[in-house]
Amino acid sequence: IFLSDRFKDTRVNDIWLVDFYAPWCGYCKKLEPIWQEVGVELKNSGSPVRVGKMDATAYSGDSFSFPFLLLRLKGDLAYNYKGPRTKDDIVEFANRVAGPAVRALPSKQMYEHMMKRHNVLFVYVGGASPLKEKYNDVASELVVYTYFFSASEEVLPESVTLPELPAVVVFKDGTYFTYDEYEDGSLSSWVNRERFQGYLQIDGFTLYELGETGGVCIKICHADFQFGHMDGNDYINSLIMGEVTVPSVIILNTSNEQYFLPSEPVETMEQLVQFISGVLNGSAQAYGGDGIIQRLKRVAFDARSTIMSVFRSSPLLGCFLFGLPLGVISLMCYGICTAESDDGSDDIDALKREGMTDEEEEEEDERQRVAELEGPEEEEENEEEDVGEKDPEEKKTD
Repeated sequence: IFLSDRFKDTRVNDIWLVDFYAPWCGYCKKLEPIWQEVGVELKNSGSPVRVGKMDATAYSGDSFSFPFLLLRLKGDLAYNYKGPRTKDDIVEFANRVAGPAVRALPSKQMYEHMMKRHNVLFVYVGGASPLKEKYNDVASELVVYTYFFSASEEVLPESVTLPELPAVVVFKDGTYFTYDEYEDGSLSSWVNRERFQGYLQIDGFTLYELGETGGVCIKICHADFQFGHMDGNDYINSLIMGEVTVPSVIILNTSNEQYFLPSEPVETMEQLVQFISGVLNGSAQAYGGDGIIQRLKRVAFDARSTIMSVFRSSPLLGCFLFGLPLGVISLMCYGICTAESDDGSDDIDALKREGMTDEEEEEEDERQRVAELEGPEEEEENEEEDVGEKDPEEKKTD
């Protein structure tokens, strides 16, 4: 459904998942068939979420990157989607956010069913308490990323032992971890860190989310690391502005954009542990960073990459986009350098007059007027002399 600008300013009574797009945006065109599949999937499954799209350039004065995906609930509450642009991920996001922020697990069967469906599961165990109020607030904030549940202690397996109630537990990687306010800090930060599995398929979206958390999940040698793998090296090459061979191991520090490369290929567990230890004790060389010089390099690298991509995809368009401005600038520079200055003589006269008194300036003006009057007369006399002085042969002919 195509929506108008009134959609943003009116209070809606339905749940809407909206794609704010721009007609000229290539990513928006790439998302269009996926967006149609999302609409069909949600409609066929009986979801209360309605799917629409809106030309943000025609109706909206807001500025954001395209495509911008927004799920608007009944009233004024809205969530923007930052995950992968795939049908399954978008549909799961819509169903998760459209439902309650905290879902109940009434039985062990329901708990086991949810454990099979989800890789990471947050569960509040206990009755009413200040911790439960914090948990509900965190769930409302972070439901865009993961599911939140509540259950009684009887619903959990017998192997799960809790130090005290109430408690917040996360189940992942075949085990579980309990939130400790004194060791883990705020509940929101803890949930934001623990919502990742121990080993991930990493892409640009996941790496962006890891950077937003300010830390990672797995603790080794008293330091936080997130392990994962990435298909291909295109994204990592653009990130480090270099070339990484495949396969390879690289450690990224998402807090300051530094990265570490092993001095030799990592082929054994001992070499991997040695590489990580070198990063921890500071002996491994750090590259990149977020300094001024590195930012300037990033700007130059991005500009070069953009130009190269344009020329690779459409050479003629690249020649037109970059050749025409360069030609115009070259012509302007040539015109400026070769232009004659009409004010040169005036500048010389002005320099001569500097330092003169009023009487000297009057005498100089008088001399110039006399020279202008005598000039035509001298030219006529010179012409007469030229006519009068003839060669002997010309006189003889006369």
